[in-house]
Formats: sequence, structure tokens, C-alpha cells
Amino acid sequence: MKELPSLNSPLLEGNLSPTLLLEAACKYQTPLYVYDFDRIEDFYQQFKLAFGGRKTLICYALKANSNLSVIAKLASLESGADCVSLGEIKRALMAGISKYKIIYSGVGKQDYEIKEALEIGVLFINTESNEELLRVEKIAQSLGISARISVRVNPDINPQTHPYISTGLKENKFGVSIEEAKKMYLYAHKSKYLEPVGIHFHIGSQITKLQPLIESSQKIAALLRSLLALKIEIKFFDIGGGIGVVYSDENLINPYDYAQEILNTLRGLDVTIICEPGRYLVGNCGVLLVKVLYEKAHLYKRFVIVDGAMNDLIRPSLYNAYHQILPLGDYQGQLSEADIVGPICESSDYLGKNIPLPPLKNGDLLAVLSSGAYGFSMASNYNTRGRAAEVAIQKGQISLIRKRETFEDLIALEKEFL
Repeated sequence: MKELPSLNSPLLEGNLSPTLLLEAACKYQTPLYVYDFDRIEDFYQQFKLAFGGRKTLICYALKANSNLSVIAKLASLESGADCVSLGEIKRALMAGISKYKIIYSGVGKQDYEIKEALEIGVLFINTESNEELLRVEKIAQSLGISARISVRVNPDINPQTHPYISTGLKENKFGVSIEEAKKMYLYAHKSKYLEPVGIHFHIGSQITKLQPLIESSQKIAALLRSLLALKIEIKFFDIGGGIGVVYSDENLINPYDYAQEILNTLRGLDVTIICEPGRYLVGNCGVLLVKVLYEKAHLYKRFVIVDGAMNDLIRPSLYNAYHQILPLGDYQGQLSEADIVGPICESSDYLGKNIPLPPLKNGDLLAVLSSGAYGFSMASNYNTRGRAAEVAIQKGQISLIRKRETFEDLIALEKEFL
């Protein structure tokens, strides 16, 4: 019989200690997302310090966790924002991020979104196709302004991550080839209504190897040098995000090593480096708390049925992603493997498979670790389930930052049946 791991984790320390998590669950019930705001600040400062005195703008990727209080915390640290929708831009502004620190990315921007982003005056719009560039130009012309733009370049580098979160290969939908990007920059340089100010790449998410990022930066830096030689004055070198976090036993990229390698590719160039960390800043700063409802044995399989489900945390179902799951409290009995499953009527409704756990009973609490990124932000109301509440813990103080959804919330926008 294989040896089963102990029920400990360094991620359950500080504001995410079992004592504070139990207190939060008692006060706000489950399922419940809990975030450590002090740890978020620590990760942000580590990333900022890694680039030393170089001109750098850290733009938090809102898609990872778009709670207004999370964004406001980062805004207080002088963070910018990487946004992929008009809604995210509005969230960033509401939370106190300056419009001059907001980047608007995404492959499917609609005309009204482009128009409003230009009227707001975001730092620049990341264009992902020649057709989109022409749409931005036409809308800018209608407004009588010059649109600051960047081009997202696809370096065709394998990020060695899950294929669903790989974005830098030629078969991915994101960005354009180096050859097409050069044509777009030349066109924008000659246009009265376009101002090319940035160059951008982002090869994927949850990257744990540095080499793909170095190779990508080298390729895009070479393109940047050729553009500067053509008198196209690019001011921002946007290296995207993608640095991974601990879910199991990953060997992670050191931010200082990452920064030094990027700086080496830009030797001799006077540009502002833009970074777009999302998961790195919040992933290991959050947990999802769920309550045990029942235990169930089926043939040789053990199931632990909990009140959280794939609508609360879809990563395991969508990516076959692994999260450490630990019980909170003192437990007796031998550990055995169990599937942690929810109430939704899908076989894919699970939070973890073959997780070593002691015997559990109704009311026991489990912590699903590393849930601060792509947890609540990807949640849904499938099976007419209200989304979980969210709380923040800062300096040991627990605060509700999003109320639990009620049935009335779910139907508020629906028209009464005839």
C-alpha cells in the first residue's frame, strides 16, 4: 500500500490558518471563498522588487479574480490592470486604478467596447488581428482622436503547460505572427488615427519553466529593435503574465530570475516593461471552504459529498486540475483515498479525485487550497445554485467582500412568465 501524505500545508498559515478559516466558515457559512490580503501584498511586492529600479508597470490580470476589493487592494499598491472586457475596465476604474494604467486586451472586442475604451483613455488597446486594427482606426477617426495601440505578437513558443491555457503557439487563436505584426506596425505608423506605443506577447498560464519565456522575449525583442530602426517609437514592452503557482509539488519560477532574464533580452533598450501577473498574485492567497454532507461507498470507491460543486470551482472538471484538499480540525482514523464530489447532476462534478482523507462526517469542513485564482471568477449558476460568498482576511480581521447569492438574485433579471 502506498504511503499517504500528511494533512499539512504551508499554504494554511497566517491569515489562512485553520483557526481563522473555521471562524470565517462559522460566520458566513459554506461554500465560502477566503482570501489573504496580506499575502497578496507580499506577492505583489516580491514581483515589483524583482525588477529593481527599471521602468516597470505591473498590470494585475483581472480575469484571475475580479472582486472589487481584491482589485482595490492592488490599486492601493499602485498596480495597473490587464483587462479583457469593458466590464473589467469599469471594475478597474471603480476600484481606483488610473485609466493610464489600464491595458485593454482580448480577441473579440466589439465596436461599442472599443469606442468606450478610447473615450475613457486607457493606456493602450492591444490589437490581435489586422481587421481589429482597422476597426480601432475607423472608430478613432469617428471620434477625431489618435488611438494608442499595441500588437499582440504570437511567438510560436510552446509554454509547456496545459493545452487549454496555452496561448503562444501558431495554432492558438491569440495574436498574430511576427511577419504580420510588422506589417500592422508599419500601417499604424503611417495612420493619422493610430499611435503604436506598445508591443505585447503572452504565451500561456501556469508556466513553471523559464526557458519558454526567455525564448519568447528574445524573439519579440528582436522585432522591437527592427521597429525602432524604422523610427516606430515603441515605449512599452509587454511581457504578459503566466508565472505558475503551487498546486501540488511544482518547482516554480523565481521572480528575480525571471526579471533578470527579461532585462537581458532588452539590454540597451529604453522601454517600460509591463507585466501582467494574475494567478501569481492571488492563486495561493485563497481557499474554498466546503462542508461535508455525506460519505458514500460504491464498490471499492469512496466518495465524500460536499456542499461545494463544479459551479463554484470548475478548474478540476474543466482542466482536470489538481487542488490540495485538507480537513480543518482534529481528526482520528486512518487516511484513505476519496473522490470529493458535489451536488450537481454531472459525473464531472468533482473537486478532487483520490484525495487522502480521514473518516469524515456531516458538518466537517474541507479547505480546497490554491483557489484564489480562476475560482470565483469562473463560477456559474448551473443547477440554479447561488454563487459562494467571498471574504477577505487582513491582519487577522475577517471582512465580507461579496454576499452569498440568493434565489431572488438569480431571477432578478428574468421576465415573469406569461
